[in-house]
Amino acid sequence: MDVLGNTPVPASSIVACLDDGFTFQNGLRVDGGDGVLIVGGEVVRWRPWLAMGGKGGGNRFVNAKGQWEVPGGVLGVLGAVWPRADLLILALGPEMRPLSPETRRMVSEMGVKVEVLDTRNAAAQYNMLATERGVGEVAAAMVPVGWVEGVGVRRS
Repeated sequence: MDVLGNTPVPASSIVACLDDGFTFQNGLRVDGGDGVLIVGGEVVRWRPWLAMGGKGGGNRFVNAKGQWEVPGGVLGVLGAVWPRADLLILALGPEMRPLSPETRRMVSEMGVKVEVLDTRNAAAQYNMLATERGVGEVAAAMVPVGWVEGVGVRRS
């Protein structure tokens, strides 16, 4: 039995994860190496690596302990919107990593739970939860599948 069979698919549902971006249910295509931030059903280009310029020369999220780490401003919009999403799905590219305690604390202080996945699985999880719970309850921050630590986005 498909209980969501008659539920409309959100316009912000991810149709495809590309090496250098994403395509969405509403026809929007974000490419050129940009990530996306999805909040309240709105999709915006997201380039968190630009904020990392002073740390490891940019194009790096992984700290010396192998943890994914970003400065506060990179996800700050989550604390500025109302109503606030209950859950952030964080897509780290082709692989999963633990979050640094600082990054996890920053998200937690905004009152948002976080789930960390590789990008392809994060897209599927976002689609399911946005359909089931609504786009206002779940947010996503996604790095493209082609992300290579220290290099940036690999383009096919």
